[in-house]
Amino acid sequence: MRPRVVVAGDALLDVDVVGVAKRLSPDAPVPVVDDVAERLRPGGAALAACLLAARGADVTLIAPLPDDDPARRLHALLEEVVAVRAVPCAGSTPVKKRVRAGDQSIVRLDSGGEPGAIAELPEDAAQALASADAVLVSDYGRGMAAAPDFRAVLQALPHRPPIVWDPHPRGAHPVPGVTLATPNAQEATAWMERCGHSVNGSGEGWMTSLRQADALLHAWRAGAVAVTLGSQGALLSHGHGAPLMLPAPRTSGGDACGAGDAFAATATALLGRGEVSEEAVRQAVVDASQFVADGGAAGFTARLGARTSPDSGERPQPWQTDAAEVARRVHTRGGVLVATGGCFDLLHTGHVDCLQAARRLGDALIVCLNSDESVRRLKGSSRPMVPAPDRARILQALECVDAVQIFEEDTPAEVLRQLRPHVWAKGGDYAGAELPEQAVVAEWDGHVVTLPYIGGWSTSALLAAAQSAGNDRSPIQRRSA
Repeated sequence: MRPRVVVAGDALLDVDVVGVAKRLSPDAPVPVVDDVAERLRPGGAALAACLLAARGADVTLIAPLPDDDPARRLHALLEEVVAVRAVPCAGSTPVKKRVRAGDQSIVRLDSGGEPGAIAELPEDAAQALASADAVLVSDYGRGMAAAPDFRAVLQALPHRPPIVWDPHPRGAHPVPGVTLATPNAQEATAWMERCGHSVNGSGEGWMTSLRQADALLHAWRAGAVAVTLGSQGALLSHGHGAPLMLPAPRTSGGDACGAGDAFAATATALLGRGEVSEEAVRQAVVDASQFVADGGAAGFTARLGARTSPDSGERPQPWQTDAAEVARRVHTRGGVLVATGGCFDLLHTGHVDCLQAARRLGDALIVCLNSDESVRRLKGSSRPMVPAPDRARILQALECVDAVQIFEEDTPAEVLRQLRPHVWAKGGDYAGAELPEQAVVAEWDGHVVTLPYIGGWSTSALLAAAQSAGNDRSPIQRRSA
């Protein structure tokens, strides 16, 4: 059964004007964007509602929406995805228009002015709150979270559903007793000042966030505070015991627009399913990182009506980075893409030396990894010792590896045709020999290089040494070259 989740907050209309910039204006040193196309997206609380729907929730959005054209466009974007309970209000729907050249935003134009007066909460909105399995308050500082009748209904809910509060520096204090508050580091600093706490003191980064999380938890009387730290992950504090530091998986590039909404959406969905806050925040870090790597809010292009449950097995693994996306970005900016391949069954020093050498040849390194079936065909039925997902995760953890692509065939020929690397690097004693990948890479004028063979290490030797060691606990030594 899908959890019923209410998102209450300030809805925005995001507009991307996307084109290509290849020249400067003769009037001023600014880029000229040609071949433009306009794309409309739900923003603010409306984006959070769509993200929750994509995570398998039955979503109702409660938001102030005036009677204007941007609001009607928002309704059209949302009508097949979430149930909208509009709260009448004065003023205009806020619109954020971004002019983008490819993946790069050039300028943002905001319209909509100051928020207007908000009417009383409609009865159907109050009923949605009364039957919710979880509530996300997505505060964008435009008044919904501060509305007295909304706050009164929220605090009086008899069944006490989990409430996640995503605050805004100019927004309202979370109602007392929220399950989880999710400020980012900048919002936490702003709220420290608003709550009368000093923001000075020694320490930077997560240590400062730890002090802020504890202070805000008591000021807000929240069950927990998770301060999101961008590429560092998030820090979760319950105000007692040791805080939980949840590092983000390493990703390549991306767009952070909407990352806070993605984090809050996943946390709310999982709390609505009965998960504890530690697990909800852990998975929220993973999902937000993948959201950024996939292009952020602008890259959220899957059908908005799709329902993907967090428990459906489709959630990204923490080590995953999209190899095709890495390749696309390198090609777009005119960089040098390097690829290498192998089984990497038991990673050893020789592997690491080769991978580091390959990475130094260009701007990004993608490892083409044989699947388990492919390894069995090449090495025999006793291999691999380590399953492909674990081998990929270990490789992705290396600083020199930008992405891993698993392939099922005996050779990576098809993967190479998809990625089109400028350099195919292979470690081993292949000097003077023609590698099987050479003809493939030549199709797009790529280059093949061999890297010095690092003597003394091999997976087969490691396995043989381990099998013969028996009860001998002495460490495995490198073989003499």
